[in-house]
This record gives sequence, structure tokens and C-alpha cells, in this order.
Amino acid sequence: LRRMLRAWPLGSQKAFFEDELGVPLKFEAESRKYFPKSDRARDVRDALVNFARRRGVDIRFGTTLEGLEPVGDGRWRVRTSRGEIEADSVVLATGGLSVPATGSDGAGLHLAEALGHTIHPLYPALAPLLADPPIHSGLSGVSLPVRIRAKRGNGIREIHGSFLFTHRGYSGPAVLDISSTADSLRVSWGNIAQAEWEALLTAGTGLVVNALASKLPQRLAERLVFEAGIPADRRISDLRRTERLTLIELLTAYPLQVSGNEGYKKAEVTGGGVALDEVEPVTLESKRAPGLYFCGEILDAYGPIGGHNFAWAWSTGRAAGLGASLKS
Repeated sequence: LRRMLRAWPLGSQKAFFEDELGVPLKFEAESRKYFPKSDRARDVRDALVNFARRRGVDIRFGTTLEGLEPVGDGRWRVRTSRGEIEADSVVLATGGLSVPATGSDGAGLHLAEALGHTIHPLYPALAPLLADPPIHSGLSGVSLPVRIRAKRGNGIREIHGSFLFTHRGYSGPAVLDISSTADSLRVSWGNIAQAEWEALLTAGTGLVVNALASKLPQRLAERLVFEAGIPADRRISDLRRTERLTLIELLTAYPLQVSGNEGYKKAEVTGGGVALDEVEPVTLESKRAPGLYFCGEILDAYGPIGGHNFAWAWSTGRAAGLGASLKS
């Protein structure tokens, strides 16, 4: 992955979008992400389409890929719903199964498998989580920073980020990033250290619920006090030791019960795909079918939320395109 990503560094990608596509970018320091200054995703899409057209690309919308086969001498026959195309090289950039409304139906993966490629098992990744029953639906819309820990094999995976309660379960960047390993989840609300909660609930004054609400959203504070079995009018000075320990446990290691995820319809990306060891790492040409190239989500790789998957798409797309052009 390192070699593929470094083939087109971030600085070069930024220059391409600003200088060649004419899409000014802005840097958000807090999230460490670049966005179009216009804050309109369609500006990126339109700039890419217009750039391709200026370079002579024949774009055929409303066309379905129906078949792909080598015809000898390294050439390919591509069968579509609007006729056949012969080509010196073919790039499969058909994505996975995520967000099927965009046309991601797995066609490219089926064709790759038919041509002898190993397809690692597919699964929805970076997807919102579900709770059945949705015991926290009353907190829908509440968001806050958290730390989530999950068991991963014999180790622990830990994610920091934003958390969002939904009508059906949980979402937000932290949840999406942990969704593929959503076993035995423990949440630290507000990402506040245990020692800070202990100090607040030992030496503080006033109502317990108000102390929590000074650090957390009001509705969540009320819910945690209720789950701890503490009366809403309990003052910190009257808090029993067992109540305090129970509450601190819920604040710093809350057991989040999930029943599954929202599936491909809501998943940001698809996990699994064409095995990376079956493509050349520089050109992304297939080792099994010369003249065939892969890029983007059809490959068995994805990154965390926050632009990494766009960077993967740009980098691998450029590498596959350059490789295919050399073949042609």
C-alpha cells in the first residue's frame, strides 16, 4: 500500500486539483483535511469530467458493462449494453458494493473473478451501527467526542473521534472507523480521563446530573445517571461510593451493545476485493490477465474515514491510467 500511495503524494494531488482542474482548496486545521473552497462536492466531480472531456475521453453514460474477454495479442473485447469495444488495455474502476444507488453493483468484481482473480470476502466497511432494540433512540441527534475500544483478536483497537446517536443506533466518524471490528465495544464519553471524573464526583458540589452535564450533552448526562440507578436529585455530597464507582464505569467504559450495521446502502466503502498480490504494485496491471488494470475500491484495501479513500482512489486511478496508456 505504501508504494501505491506514494506514487502520487498529497502535494502533487493538491497541485493537480488547484492548477490543472481549477478547483481552489482550503485546509481545515482542526480536522487536517482539504476541501474545495466552495464546499460543493459537485465542483470536484464537474472539474474531473470536464478535464477528461478536454483530453478527448469518450464518456458513455447510461451504459452497462456486460462482459470482458481477451481476444489475443494482448487486446480485449468489452461487451456493453450499447455494443462492443475493442481495446489495447482495460481499467476496471467499478468500485465495490457500497452505496448501490450510484451504480455500484459488483459487476467488475464478478468479471475479475471470472478471469481467475482471487476476490477476498466482501463486507460493508465504515458503516453506521445498529442496536436492536434501539435503546438509545431517545438520544438521537446527540453528538460528542469519544474514545471507543474494541477487541481485535488478542489485542485492543482504540479509536478517537466524534460519535452520533441515531434513531436506529450509532454513527459518526469514530463509529464508522470501528464498525468492521464492532465486538465488545467500550465507550469513554467525552474522551475525559477517569481521574477527572473521580475528582468531579468526589470534590464537586451541586447535583450529580449537573456535574455530568458540565462535560457532556444534557440528555446523555441524564441517561447515564438513570442507568447508574442514581436519583435525579442526588447531590454529589450525598453520592454513595458504590454509586460513584458504577457511574464512573459507565462514563469511561460504557458497554455499547450493537446488533449489526446498516449494510452496503450506508457503508462508505466496501471491504475485501481483488487480492493486492495479484496486481503489479507500480502499474496495477493484473498478473493474471495482461492488459487489465485495477484501481480504487475494487481492490482489497480501504482506509479510515476522512479523505483517505479519496487519496487511494486518486493515487491508484492515476497509476492504473498511466500503466494502461503505456500498454496502448
